[in-house]
Amino acid sequence: MRAKTVLAMGLLLMLLGCSKLTLENYNKIEPGMDYDEVTRLIGNPEKCDDVIGVRNCVWGDGKRSINVTFAGGKVLLFSSSNLK
Repeated sequence: MRAKTVLAMGLLLMLLGCSKLTLENYNKIEPGMDYDEVTRLIGNPEKCDDVIGVRNCVWGDGKRSINVTFAGGKVLLFSSSNLK
């Protein structure tokens, strides 16, 4: 049982260290990119809100995040907070 716990903790730490939520990936986002291109780049968002053809998605948490607004499925606006 202990070996499984150690393995699980190691995998979790590895995944956290390999986050796609980086300044380098943020800098690759461009106006006009489609939703699928963005999710391939930074993964699936934590949350999206859709209102009248405009989708606002958030990746990350309160400590660091990327926000992207899509209109017609294409990047319109994007911003980040505390990326390194």
